[in-house]
Amino acid sequence: MRTVANESIESKFSSLPAEEKVSVISHGVALRLSEWKKRLFLAESKVRFFEEKYRMSLAELDTKGLPDDADHEMHEDYIMWHHWTEALEKARKQVIDLETIAAYGVQW
Repeated sequence: MRTVANESIESKFSSLPAEEKVSVISHGVALRLSEWKKRLFLAESKVRFFEEKYRMSLAELDTKGLPDDADHEMHEDYIMWHHWTEALEKARKQVIDLETIAAYGVQW
């Protein structure tokens, strides 16, 4: 949804000199890349924790299925493992995309 305030901000940004736009975007990319790398590290560590705990990957567990005697903890871990795996993939994609932008630079 566009508002008058957003249009004003967009027009102010558009009125900046090209080198200033590049600087703003480059700094933003650097900040976001740092944030996403932290998220990636956290997600990787959570996934690794579950892999070590259950001595298998989530893909292997999905193929085998939960054991018939799986307790409440394992069911909760299974749900969280899926969450952290999805978070890992999202963070990995964001880091790759932002690194591509940072390496390529901003063309204005």
